[in-house]
Amino acid sequence: MTPQVARKLDVKKDLETYRARRGTFRTLEVPSMHFLMIDGQGDPNTSPAYEAALGELYPLAYALKFRSRRTLGRDYVVPPLEGLWWADDMEAFTALRDKSRWHWRLMLMTPPWITAEQVETAGAVRWEQFAEGLCVQTLHVGPYDAEGPVLEQMHHEVIPARDLEMTGRHHEIYLGDPRRTDPERLRTILRQPVRRVLR
Repeated sequence: MTPQVARKLDVKKDLETYRARRGTFRTLEVPSMHFLMIDGQGDPNTSPAYEAALGELYPLAYALKFRSRRTLGRDYVVPPLEGLWWADDMEAFTALRDKSRWHWRLMLMTPPWITAEQVETAGAVRWEQFAEGLCVQTLHVGPYDAEGPVLEQMHHEVIPARDLEMTGRHHEIYLGDPRRTDPERLRTILRQPVRRVLR
């Protein structure tokens, strides 16, 4: 017999870590969570590897969602796409925006009741725990290529002013679908892991 389905989880509405406000840089503690992940390199606008990664991630994410609903009676909205971004020289990311030199890790979060027994990964996708801890985040509204000034402010003004320093990789959470949303209205959470500086 199919279990009775509980209230559907929507992380964009239900989890505090998936909320941010434009112009506000918030310091928060991000708990450890599990994600489907896949790594790659190159310009996300032109790299075949980027499109291929999306083509691997989403079918697995939806298969897991439907399996959870069918076998556990627990449904959820597939969480927004997330990405870790870095370069050997971070100026290539923040100031120069040289996308050919970027590395990326695309991620889709899985709810806390999902276990290894329910996850069936394939290809280059893996399922791993990811812990960021203390972070600073804000909301960027507009095209992805216009993020540079916000990141400069976060990295060089906000974080040092709070006696913090950057520790992990730049993290983006995409609250809108670029295929269906005007670039000027895209909403992206920009997150940077940090640690406190001892004075």
